[in-house]
Amino acid sequence: MTNKADSGLPKPVEHVSQCVAKTIEHLNQWVAKAKPVEHLEECVAKQVEHLNQCVVEALYEALACGDTGTVMGFLVPELEWRFHGPPRCQHMMRVLTGESDHTDFRFLPKGITAVGSWVIVEGWEGEHAYWVHVWMLEEGVITQFREYFNTWIVVRELNPPVPAWETRGRRRGPTVWQSGQQEWPSRSLPGLVLAL
Repeated sequence: MTNKADSGLPKPVEHVSQCVAKTIEHLNQWVAKAKPVEHLEECVAKQVEHLNQCVVEALYEALACGDTGTVMGFLVPELEWRFHGPPRCQHMMRVLTGESDHTDFRFLPKGITAVGSWVIVEGWEGEHAYWVHVWMLEEGVITQFREYFNTWIVVRELNPPVPAWETRGRRRGPTVWQSGQQEWPSRSLPGLVLAL
């Protein structure tokens, strides 16, 4: 069953289409203002992050509707996948491979954050299920997926874009995202650092 928008497109695809239109409008406004060229790279990077986030948001919309055709359209055929957690909790991979139905485990994102070509999504299902999904996109298509279940995640930039003389004494890149532990402050879960 495909959930259609007024345009005739599936709603998740319509969502991405609207994001692309807004991105083009924003870039056209940027060009019209004749801003310096050195700011173009930053502007384009922000727009790519926004588009990547829109693709992942649309993926979750399609999952909620059971629209597997649209979901598969967002993924490369040979998706690189990694999992951390109890083997019985590989819920997203089971849905993506067709082993389970989209209703067996509900993925309701509580937060979605784009960091470069990565999009990080976290959610909670009751008291005993906390999950983090990390999606990597290339040219608007998902090429890698990392699923973490009941694990706190800290994402750090591996090679921050700063001059070498400014990193003296710094052993790691800055934290760009971390799990929303404030939802379960008394909960003890294993933690991982993900370097991008």
